[in-house]
Amino acid sequence: MSAVPADAPVPPAFDVSNDVVEAVAPEREIAVEVGDNIMEIKNLTVKFGGLVALDDVSFNIKRGEILGLIGPNGAGKTTCFNAMTGVYKPTSGDVVLEGVSLKGVKQHRITRRGLARTFQNIRLFGEMTALENVVVGLDARHKTSVVGALLRLPRHTREEKTSVERGMALLEFVGIADQAGVLSRHLPYGSQRRLEIARALATDPKVLCLDEPAAGFNPAEKEDLMVLIRQIRADGYTVLLIEHDMRLVMGVTDRIVVLEFGRKLADGIPVDIRNDPRVVAAYLGEPEDDVA
Repeated sequence: MSAVPADAPVPPAFDVSNDVVEAVAPEREIAVEVGDNIMEIKNLTVKFGGLVALDDVSFNIKRGEILGLIGPNGAGKTTCFNAMTGVYKPTSGDVVLEGVSLKGVKQHRITRRGLARTFQNIRLFGEMTALENVVVGLDARHKTSVVGALLRLPRHTREEKTSVERGMALLEFVGIADQAGVLSRHLPYGSQRRLEIARALATDPKVLCLDEPAAGFNPAEKEDLMVLIRQIRADGYTVLLIEHDMRLVMGVTDRIVVLEFGRKLADGIPVDIRNDPRVVAAYLGEPEDDVA
């Protein structure tokens, strides 16, 4: 794991331009075409002793879509995220990314294969700056050996310079480039949420999983977050979103999967989910005319 040297030059903030987009979303080798399944959750079951937290859940994620995963508290949403990303070992079933099973794969290798996530509870390195936190995420794609880093061989030097430049681009992309040198523990709450997204994007994911990214946000911050999520998708990323704010979910997703008591209840486009009597009874309550 490398950190930004104390004397490393910090590039000026990027303009919001193609320079930022190109730095944030480099060419990625993705095995499936836009609209095809990039990920499949197959009969996923997670048990904790006698408690069944996730019960035979199956759904797919298509390349280029924003998929919402919703349900009441205790429905199994975060358990599903944890099983997908290697935090939990599924009792049965499989998670397949671009046709390759992730069963038994360690967390860091799952990240390298292209599945990144944020957490419901923010997990940043508090004594590192915002820029350093993003550079840590960029390490997931570095090829320099430990010896190469210690000896500061040319490849290491090039990767270090590129990391600082791309890290600044990512911070600009999420809107906090002016706070690059601030320790993450001193950042405002909303900036910490955005920094987590930047760090996840730094791993160059094929699928970005966001676990309640709007938690604690006011309405204006939620609107800004919706814009950011759409921009992430526009730059070629696939997004899986857990979120309780139904206005945000309905406003930003292409499709929604609903869980209830660990089982899949429904799977469809937002307007169908909003009007599904089973979903209304289980989670949404009575439909409101002002929810799009």
